[in-house]
Amino acid sequence: MPNGVNGVALAVFIFFFLAVTVMGFLASRWRKADNEHSLDEWGLGGRSFGTWITWFLLGGDVYTAYTFVAVPAAIYAAGAAGFFAVPYTILVYPLIFTFLPRLWSVSHRHGYVTTADFVRGRFGSKGLSLAVAFTGILATMPYIALQLVGIQAVLDVMGVGGGENTNWFIKDLPLLLAFGVLAAYTYSSGLRAPAMIAFVKDTLIYVVIVVAIIYIPIKLGGFDEIFAAADKKYTDAGVGGLLPAPTGQWTYATLALGSAMAMFMYPHSITATLSSRSREVIRRSTTVMPLYTLMLGLLALLGFMAIAAGIKVTNGQLAIPRLFETMFPDWFAGVAFAAIGIGALVPAAIMSIAAANLFTRNIYKDFIKPDATPAQETKVSKLVSLLVKVGALAFVLTMDKTVAINFQLLGGIWILQTFPALVGGLFTRWFHRWALLAGWAVGMIYGTVAAYGVASPTQKHFGGSSKEIPGIGEIGYIGLTAFVLNVLVTVVLTFALKAAKAPEGIDVTSPGDYTADAAEAEEKEAPALRPGTSPAPNLS
Repeated sequence: MPNGVNGVALAVFIFFFLAVTVMGFLASRWRKADNEHSLDEWGLGGRSFGTWITWFLLGGDVYTAYTFVAVPAAIYAAGAAGFFAVPYTILVYPLIFTFLPRLWSVSHRHGYVTTADFVRGRFGSKGLSLAVAFTGILATMPYIALQLVGIQAVLDVMGVGGGENTNWFIKDLPLLLAFGVLAAYTYSSGLRAPAMIAFVKDTLIYVVIVVAIIYIPIKLGGFDEIFAAADKKYTDAGVGGLLPAPTGQWTYATLALGSAMAMFMYPHSITATLSSRSREVIRRSTTVMPLYTLMLGLLALLGFMAIAAGIKVTNGQLAIPRLFETMFPDWFAGVAFAAIGIGALVPAAIMSIAAANLFTRNIYKDFIKPDATPAQETKVSKLVSLLVKVGALAFVLTMDKTVAINFQLLGGIWILQTFPALVGGLFTRWFHRWALLAGWAVGMIYGTVAAYGVASPTQKHFGGSSKEIPGIGEIGYIGLTAFVLNVLVTVVLTFALKAAKAPEGIDVTSPGDYTADAAEAEEKEAPALRPGTSPAPNLS
């Protein structure tokens, strides 16, 4: 119903939105602990979540509304090249199975809330910790904005907000209301709100995908017709294809590998991880995470279906919502729109909490108020979570949406530069703290400058995340090239600094802190103390 309000779909959407809003506020009473005024309780849910809650929470913050909209939109626009998201989510699970349990154990033992907490404790460097915190906040901001873009796309298709309405307040009022609700229940309930809502979100998404992958092909004459229509479009347009072009295969491979390495560097992924109650919960959750990859593969096929259904949009992010409105009965289109909308709320809440935790623990406490109490930390984190959402909202309302998407591509380039300090630090203390900081700076500068020079048909700068690699000539993912430079600088300077006997800082962790036995010993030594309530050491 492009020319009016789809009343039935809107009613169903509002029903589910109100339901999860109530759940969000009720979550403040779920698993409530006595020491509720602490960052462990508000920002990590008391570190008490079991396997299924952790699985839903990890899926909720990794598979977002942007994934729901952008992956099939990439297929719609460019063909099989958009499938890079599927192999990278396959590559990532063995990787995180290896390092996340170690991160959980050492964080549990020392009360670390953020990755920057761990880096500070491991390398004895507030400067390196600040760099990791700054990168995490920087990379998260446009990611939150894109969740709001996902909600706005759904509202536009339903005929509320957006459109050609010249009154900006009326046009954006539905998005402002959605933002207000998100901000309110996140402030009230912390991480418990998205954890509870994730059950509804993922159930809706799985239902919509299963129905779509069966119902839509039947209406379109089967997958043969769908692939034939897509192939014809790509052939006529001279772009994309059902298989990646030979010239794009290096891009495909490097983008998949680099994205896999970056995926669990994001603060919201680590926040969901540290909220679990044991390292075995992490292992069990990651073993069933590939179910989300199966869903993602089916979801990507919707891009081909949109082509076969004759969907014509200039803004690719509207392709899938428009497909749902065209192919589904109005009531089920409302269910699909609710899945996308709620799929935006869950990760947006987790991301804002994660960014707020980074600011509170690694900027406010380290540099502004070192003697802050747990209650003061929690209050600051709540307020900052609101400011982060306001910043993301301003980003959405004032900037062109294509620019927002291109800035999000920078997020992966930036966050990948924290990999040596975080993952490297989990397995070795060999790297020198100053070398890691220099490597991070080189990777950040090169990645940003290189990405700035990439133009697209719609943007002169920041038009994408791939370019020619000097000396190779093929197109590759800028983030991975920046990462290689980062590692090279780090290794060379580490040799030089060790030879010069530069001070290496204090490592407050011990080898036993990274094993399951260490976490179990902590429980036996202080069964009455909830893990993580003690602040991380304040190193100069």
